[in-house]
Amino acid sequence: MPSLKSPLAAHEIKALPPETQTLVISIIDFYRQLAAENLALHRRLDRLEAENDRLKQRLAQYEPDVLRETSKPRGSGNDNDRDSADKGGTAYSVEAEEQRQKAKTRKRRKKKKSPGRRPTELKFADAERIESIYPADRPRKDCVLLRERAVWRLENGRAVLVGYRVYGPHGGPEPRIPGVTPRCEYGVEILVVLAFLTYVIGISLDKTCAVMSFFCHLQLSKSQADSLLRQLARHWEKEFDTLCKLLVEAAVVHMDETGWKKGKQKCSLWTFASERVRVFLFGCHKDAATLDRILPRKSFHGVGVSDNAAVYSLRFDRAQKCWPHLLRKAIRLALLYPRKKKYRRFLDGLLALYRDAKRAAADKRLGPAGRERRVAIFEQRLEALCYPHWWETTPEMTPPEREFANLANELMELMGDNELFTFVLDPKVPSTNNLPERLHRGPALDRKAGRTSKSDAGTRRRSVILSVLESVRTGLKTFSLASVVAETMRWMTDGISLFDHWLQGHQPSTAPNTS
Repeated sequence: MPSLKSPLAAHEIKALPPETQTLVISIIDFYRQLAAENLALHRRLDRLEAENDRLKQRLAQYEPDVLRETSKPRGSGNDNDRDSADKGGTAYSVEAEEQRQKAKTRKRRKKKKSPGRRPTELKFADAERIESIYPADRPRKDCVLLRERAVWRLENGRAVLVGYRVYGPHGGPEPRIPGVTPRCEYGVEILVVLAFLTYVIGISLDKTCAVMSFFCHLQLSKSQADSLLRQLARHWEKEFDTLCKLLVEAAVVHMDETGWKKGKQKCSLWTFASERVRVFLFGCHKDAATLDRILPRKSFHGVGVSDNAAVYSLRFDRAQKCWPHLLRKAIRLALLYPRKKKYRRFLDGLLALYRDAKRAAADKRLGPAGRERRVAIFEQRLEALCYPHWWETTPEMTPPEREFANLANELMELMGDNELFTFVLDPKVPSTNNLPERLHRGPALDRKAGRTSKSDAGTRRRSVILSVLESVRTGLKTFSLASVVAETMRWMTDGISLFDHWLQGHQPSTAPNTS
């Protein structure tokens, strides 16, 4: 370690000329500065070497080769030493780690290439039978073979490969295979089963494929099932648009929303339901823009049945708020604070009022004038019930008192907006919003199990398929695979769906009552 003492004595410096003295003193100061910095660097090097040894001891638990590493710097020695270090005790560095990762990548198994699309000749060789398709408006002698297609169909619960030879006039339109969507190798009955299992029953695509394999002897991969569901959603896009138009024309529309996820993004599921129509909007935003898209202000003049969310406030010409939502708030206060007798009295009075209103709504002897008089009486009773507790909330209030005052204020505001007793004036309007809440049970279980959507395309596909299936359920006497397939095949043949008939104002003949 270099010394910090001056190389010249003081009397020797004084013996030098003045100009030389100044130069020597500056050199001595610079030397002392360098020596001090050198001392600090040596101390830091000792500290880092000790820390490096401790880290190597720790790392040795996971990589024993670390303790066998050479202490010789990588820049010293000949090439043979460096090669042996790289092969046996490679220095733990960024470069060495990159080399190890590259070696692992080279050793990884190469992705298996897809065998590609099977030729039609091989598919026809596996077909159980061959059928010929001819146009209905042309004689067979004028037709030529246009196309050959092998299609999987469900027959008696079992998958069967059928070969179709499609004939038609040369250069003319190609007749469609009954029950098969364009450019699809699976019958619509298979698509319906996949959609029902995935979106109505609520099982994953992997389990759906397992069910199809076990019960129907149809081998489907997850990617194939996903592709078939995409095709079905595109095929039903027109029917979904028709359902949205029917919703605007409905006299009463129930609506409710719940949470949903699109990938990692939080969004909403909004459900709209009328007497026959069910519309699900997955992955939407709970705002006025979404509500205007489904129920435009200028077009929808029916009754909106909902809870008291802010997005529904003064939104419809006529509205009915869900009574169970309001009663649950009063029940909660009575159960949490049983010693507060005024909470119990308020709940008893509110329940008695609701029961009387239900009886008046079901009384067929009442005419419009009589119903209005009953509503006036109910409003007086509600005002007398809420008035003693109808005040502005203050910071000094306890949480239950503030909650109680908010409930009384909410009831009075809804009564002032004429949104509490619409069901008494119009018997067709229900007093509860139970319908969309029941429709939410299946998606809520999917959300709990993590089977939500991953993209915009996934939310759109789920919205279209589930809306069509649940709406078809309301239009069929028996909701079964046979009846749904018969109905959808009729759409493909006639070019007009059940929902188009509803939109035109007349009901077609229902599908056969089969199970």
